[in-house]
Amino acid sequence: MTGTQYVAPPRFARRPRAGARWRWGDRPWPAAVAVAFTVAQLVLVRPTLGLGWDETVYVSQVSGHAPAAFFSAPRARGVPLLVAPITLWSSSTTLLRVYLALLSGLGLYLALRAWRGLFRVRVLASAGALFASLWVTLFYGPQAMPNLWVALAALAAVGCFLRAQEDRTRWAPVAGLAASAALMALMRPTDAAWVSLPLLVALLAVRRWRYRRLLLALVAGLVAGAGEWVVEAYVSYGGLAQRLSDASRIEGGLGWHNAVGDQLRSLGGRTLCRPCTGAMPHTAVTLWWFALPLLAVAGLLVAVRARRAAPVVLPGACAVSAAVPYLFMIGYAAPRFLLPAYALLSLPVAVALVHLVTAAHGRARVLVVTAVAIGLLGHLAIQAVVLGRVVDRAGTSHERWARIAEDLHREGVRPPCLITGSVASAPPIPIAFYAGCASADTGGHNANTTAAALSRTARSEPVAVLTADGGRPPSYARTWHPVHLTGRVDAYLAPGGLTRPDA
Repeated sequence: MTGTQYVAPPRFARRPRAGARWRWGDRPWPAAVAVAFTVAQLVLVRPTLGLGWDETVYVSQVSGHAPAAFFSAPRARGVPLLVAPITLWSSSTTLLRVYLALLSGLGLYLALRAWRGLFRVRVLASAGALFASLWVTLFYGPQAMPNLWVALAALAAVGCFLRAQEDRTRWAPVAGLAASAALMALMRPTDAAWVSLPLLVALLAVRRWRYRRLLLALVAGLVAGAGEWVVEAYVSYGGLAQRLSDASRIEGGLGWHNAVGDQLRSLGGRTLCRPCTGAMPHTAVTLWWFALPLLAVAGLLVAVRARRAAPVVLPGACAVSAAVPYLFMIGYAAPRFLLPAYALLSLPVAVALVHLVTAAHGRARVLVVTAVAIGLLGHLAIQAVVLGRVVDRAGTSHERWARIAEDLHREGVRPPCLITGSVASAPPIPIAFYAGCASADTGGHNANTTAAALSRTARSEPVAVLTADGGRPPSYARTWHPVHLTGRVDAYLAPGGLTRPDA
C-alpha cells in the first residue's frame, strides 16, 4: 500500500473536514471578543448619547416621535428596518443604543463564525479584537448608521464564499453568502457592489472557483437587498439613473478625487471631514493606518508560503475594492466609510501578528511578544483617547440641539409643527426630530419644499426658521416674530398656529 506524506496545516489555518462543525470548545474566544465589544460600547460610548444628524433621518422613518425627515437619494432603508423593533414603540435613545450594541456584538460573532475552519480560533479572535478596538468601530457600534453593518456582512460574505468553495456539499455557506450579500445591499447598495466585485470576478474568471450555485446565491442576495432601493428609485426619484445621478451630486460628484489625506485628517476624531481642512493629527494617531497595509502584505506572504493564500488574498482584494471609491472617487472623508475595508483587512493583519508571536523561539520570541504587546497596548490607549474626544464632541452637539428644541417648545412650537433653516450649528433636521416637528429645506441636498409652501403651512401650524445670531431670515419670514435661542441661534416664528404653554 502506498502512503501519502502528511503535511501539517499552517499555524494560522485549519482545513475543514466535510461536514465539520465548530465545536463548543472552539467558540469561547471569538464569543469573548464579541461580548467585550458590546461591553466596551456600553461603557465608552454613552447609551444616553443623543441621536446624530444622519441617525435622526433614519430613525424618523419608523418613529412615532416625529414625522419622517427627507430621505435623500444615496440613503437606503436598511437602517430604518434595523431599528424599527425599538423605535416603533419607544422613543428611548438609551434603549436604542443598548439594542444596537447587543446586536452589533452578535453580528461580530456571527461574522467571525463564518470563517470557522479557514483560520484557527486564535487568528479569528485576534482579527475580531483588532477590528473591534478601533475607535470608529466602537463609536458606530451602537449608532443607527449603515457602515458597520456593511462591514460585518462583508466579512461574513467572504468567509461563506471561501467555505462554500472548500466544501461544495454543504448548503449552509451558500445560504450565508446570499444572506450576507442581501444585508450589505439593504444597508448600502453601492458599497455592496464594490465589496462583491472581486467575488464576482473570482466566480467568473477563475476556473477552479467557478461554482454556479454560489454565483446564483451572490447575485440573488444582492438583488434581494437592493430591490427596494431600485423600486424606490422609480417611484420617488425619477428612475434608477436619476437616483444614481442625484446620489453622485450629493456626494460632490463621483470622479477622480484623492481623498487619502482627507481620511488621514478624519482619524483624529472628525466624524465628517467636509470640507477637509486643517492640520493632520499627531503621527501617533495615524501610525496604525500606515501599518495596516504593511501588516496585511506580511500576512499575505505568510499565507503564500504556507500554500493557503486564498483565505488571505480574497478578503484583501475585497478590502481594496471597498476602499477605492472612498479614497479616490469622492472629495471628502468620513472614517466610517472605510469600516468594510478595516474589517476585511483585520484577517491578514491577524495572520501576520499571530505568525510573529508563534514563529520565533527562545529570547527572540520574548522580544517579539513584548514588542507586539507594547505596540498593541499603545494602539488601544490612543484609540480610547480619540474615542473619548469624539463622544464628548458629539454629546455637546446633541445636547445643544436638544436645548434649542426645548426653547422652541417654550415659545409655542409644538407638534404638529415644522422647522427649517440653514445654520451649521443648528441643523433643522435633528432639531426638528428632537422637537417632534417635521423638517423642511428650500435648498441644498435636502431640498423638499418651497417658500410658498412654507408660507401656506405657517397659516395652520407653528413654523420656525432658524438663523445664526443676528442673521437675516428669508424674505417670507421677515415679518415673523424673532426670538433668541440657545447657542447663538435666532428663530423667526410664524405669527399663526403657535401654541403657548398657558394656552
